[in-house]
Amino acid sequence: MTDAVKSFPFSAATIAEFALAIGSFAIGTGEFAAMGFLPDVANSWQVTMPEAGRIISAYALGVVVGAPLIAVVGARLSRRWLLLVLMGLFAAGNLASALAPSFAGLVILRFITALPHGAYFGVAALVAAGMAPPDGRARAIGRVMLGLTVATLVGTPVATWAGQALGWRTAFGVVGALGLLTVALVMLCVPRDQPKPGASPLRELGALRQPQVWLTLAIGATGFGGMFAVFSYITPTLIEVSGIPESGVPFVLCVFGAGMIAGNIVGPKLADRALLPTIAGLLAWNILVLALFTVAVKHPVTAVAAIFLIGTGFAVVPALQTRLMDVGKEAQTLAAALNHSAFNIANALGAWLGGVAIAAGFGWASTGWVGVLLGLVGSAVFVLSMLIERKTGDAGVRLGH
Repeated sequence: MTDAVKSFPFSAATIAEFALAIGSFAIGTGEFAAMGFLPDVANSWQVTMPEAGRIISAYALGVVVGAPLIAVVGARLSRRWLLLVLMGLFAAGNLASALAPSFAGLVILRFITALPHGAYFGVAALVAAGMAPPDGRARAIGRVMLGLTVATLVGTPVATWAGQALGWRTAFGVVGALGLLTVALVMLCVPRDQPKPGASPLRELGALRQPQVWLTLAIGATGFGGMFAVFSYITPTLIEVSGIPESGVPFVLCVFGAGMIAGNIVGPKLADRALLPTIAGLLAWNILVLALFTVAVKHPVTAVAAIFLIGTGFAVVPALQTRLMDVGKEAQTLAAALNHSAFNIANALGAWLGGVAIAAGFGWASTGWVGVLLGLVGSAVFVLSMLIERKTGDAGVRLGH
């Protein structure tokens, strides 16, 4: 952001962060709620559940593809205008999804709707951090991400209920309306800025020549996968292993969302004090709580406590986002946007490996051990990153230089 933007008072920065958080709330609600009313989509189009799951896969693919693509294509836009374009596309995609004429059309629309997802979070993080003092960047990013964590606690259950009671088209319509609200709030509350001098697609692509960018993305793609390994199979695990009735699962999911909110509040505070030690500590924390889950899940009370602790692992997200801003150097937009591609890879990797462990006969609780393994890989990548940085003396040394 420009110096003019940085000079805005605290109240202006807080209002802008709130506007950006509404956008993250909308995106989080739209992404996760679709999983809740998937059976209604299947019944509506007379397709099987695995076939209906294509709308989830299409959305995930759109996030992975859209984050780098839009960050590069939109390099010459000011960040405020880019946010408006991104959220406008997200809103239009959801409203169009609500009017989808066919199942194939819905799958295509979910892919298109997901394209702005990663870029929005990346650019919103840069805007929030640019308005914050140097020792408050992670907390500013955390406040924007708070919308995503609140979505897991409030937005997703409400949208899921709307989808089940009023139809999935209504749910997508509500998410689209939230997107339009975000467009209005960003236009009113986010200060105007100018494109960065010399900004270009080529310069953004320069982020891909930074080895530390790739290493940081690899930390997120592996070290965060454990949460998804457990969460993807949480319903059958709680029912079959913990003995929690199906009617009690929504409560446990709310506990998980509360854990994410707690982690998103505490993690950024620690990251602003000492970024790299915080990342290392949070990776170790995730390994510990995932190992604990394999034992705690056998009793209803301890299972719920373990789920809360696993949710706190979200604390690593703002920390890694801040790290990517540092190592991305002159290509911060692409680096920041890629963070969410990495987390979607973590989602796919965790769910796949968790399924492999269950299919191999290791039991539902084995997803915790899968998470431990992924956490160890993420920690190993972090150690490698630190060794390279110590050797070169530059967190952003370029490949080939």
